[in-house]
Amino acid sequence: MANNAVQQIQVTRITDGISEDLSDAIAIEEPLEIRLEHGPAGERKVQNISVTMRTPGNDAELATGFLFTEGIIKNASDIRATEHCFIACADNRENVIQVSLAENVIPHLQNTERNFYTTSSCGVCGKGSINAIRTVSNYIDGQVDNNFISTEIITTLPDKLRQHQKVFADTGGLHASALFTTDGDLLLVREDVGRHNALDKLIGAAIKQYSLPLDKTVLLLSGRASFELVQKAAMAGINIIAAVGAPSSLAVQLAQEFNITLVGFLRGQRFNIYTAPQRILIPSYENSYQK
Repeated sequence: MANNAVQQIQVTRITDGISEDLSDAIAIEEPLEIRLEHGPAGERKVQNISVTMRTPGNDAELATGFLFTEGIIKNASDIRATEHCFIACADNRENVIQVSLAENVIPHLQNTERNFYTTSSCGVCGKGSINAIRTVSNYIDGQVDNNFISTEIITTLPDKLRQHQKVFADTGGLHASALFTTDGDLLLVREDVGRHNALDKLIGAAIKQYSLPLDKTVLLLSGRASFELVQKAAMAGINIIAAVGAPSSLAVQLAQEFNITLVGFLRGQRFNIYTAPQRILIPSYENSYQK
């Protein structure tokens, strides 16, 4: 992995109702745009194939594997060269990679349109992705702090979710997303082998059963919190997200940008607050860490 695969940030850790401010390591998540150069000499052309979220490092392997598993290339010998492209970017990140095919290789590009996610501005830095969400969501601007949950209630949510994960209990192989009230009452739960699919199912069901925005609810994720999951929650107006696993750097950035409370490592009586801690109610007499 690259040296920039981990980022240190300040968090508020809650353990048995007692808060402590400390530094925590989170995995970097950034977009990688994959471009493909192909065609005979003198007629070469470059196409944008996909933008995928990843932790920086081994990008050439990622691009090669993606092109192979999507059926765009048949084997590694189809590739002549793979290199990062310099893109004018304030953050100077290597988030664009170009794969050049041998001149005699014809790529199979029939299914590439479904993979390409493009945004305006500096999308390869993540900024364009965040700006794009602001332009299409009706519930991003004007988020207010009128939705709160106590430490006592938020720590009960994972157990309540597990009690309703019917398929997971049988297989142990599914992700789940659940919607709760701030009193800890379960509203909806959906499961899927894909964490993104589980959340899409949940939001789809919520749209039919409840009026948007879902700003009076709490979203619980059974695994980690990635950029895409925070993005989907933001689109539905959810402003409190709790995850059993870790958040990525871009998930934290997005939550911070849109004033969404993001909780990670919610296990037992312990969890970390990464952004907008004001929505987590901690007893005042426990709100300072005593060494």
